[in-house]
Amino acid sequence: MENHGYGSIVGSADAPWINSLPAAVMTDWHGVMHPSQPNYLAMFTGSTHGVTDDHCPLTVPGPSLAEQLTSGGLSFVGYSEGLPTADPTACRVGDYARKHNPWVDVTGLPASMNQPMTAFPTGYAALPTVSFVVPDLCHDTHNCPTRDGDAWLRDALDGYVTWAAAHNSLLVITYDEDDSQTPGNHIPTLFVGPMVRPGRYDTLGNHYTLLRTVESLYGLPPIGRAGGQAPLTQIWAPASR
Repeated sequence: MENHGYGSIVGSADAPWINSLPAAVMTDWHGVMHPSQPNYLAMFTGSTHGVTDDHCPLTVPGPSLAEQLTSGGLSFVGYSEGLPTADPTACRVGDYARKHNPWVDVTGLPASMNQPMTAFPTGYAALPTVSFVVPDLCHDTHNCPTRDGDAWLRDALDGYVTWAAAHNSLLVITYDEDDSQTPGNHIPTLFVGPMVRPGRYDTLGNHYTLLRTVESLYGLPPIGRAGGQAPLTQIWAPASR
């Protein structure tokens, strides 16, 4: 999701679905910088690669989370709303923006990892090991109200949340950056799944911490600046440790 500070989402009546989730809510989580693109790169590759803007096209070297997963016999797919299947490297088509799609920027990743949201499986057992879901510029709340984004998330992922509860699967909802109105680029980030203890957690974290946590869940070594972060431990229910 895009461009909202913590207090404008957590506890807000404009985000009823997000706030209804039995989530571990991170109360001290932060974007890496402004604007959008470096944050997506940080979350996926452990580095901003010196990028300080949203220019496109962009090419960066690996490694990336996708490369780590596939090297370990696991799988990754990114699903982008509005991605045109006929032109997966386009910078902008309608409300689809490549600046929010880092896996198309990393050299050496197969095109099959770059899928439109229409390919998101309705039989959730067919999901890859790890997937990213990126709404378009309206539904990520970059250009449209919070209620629109919350409703899109509900429609796209509520069935998955129900399935995940019975299949040991984890949902993370995070925002790339705040609206430049909070101290320290303070963003909402929530973890939802049967292995999570719902509650509020004041652990300091950012996109590198999220990457490190996902790597840790699959026994993968940290890449880039994720190596300077400790994976989350406090949010997991005792039975999942």
